[in-house]
Amino acid sequence: MVICTTPQPVPAGPLLGFLRHRLGLSESALGMGLRQSQLEQAPLPVVLWRYGLITLEQLDAVWAWQENQT
Repeated sequence: MVICTTPQPVPAGPLLGFLRHRLGLSESALGMGLRQSQLEQAPLPVVLWRYGLITLEQLDAVWAWQENQT
């Protein structure tokens, strides 16, 4: 379990779209990740990787995508 001491923001719509459309995450996998992310106060991509819902390569792709969004 990953637990952060600072509350994590709710993931933005574009991130959820990226996870759905580019990585092919199902709604149930995304829902579980969102619930667990809130429970653990951990970043959604880390939670998805931790529970085996995305690979390490996909996690790297999420970080790269997020970096390009700013």
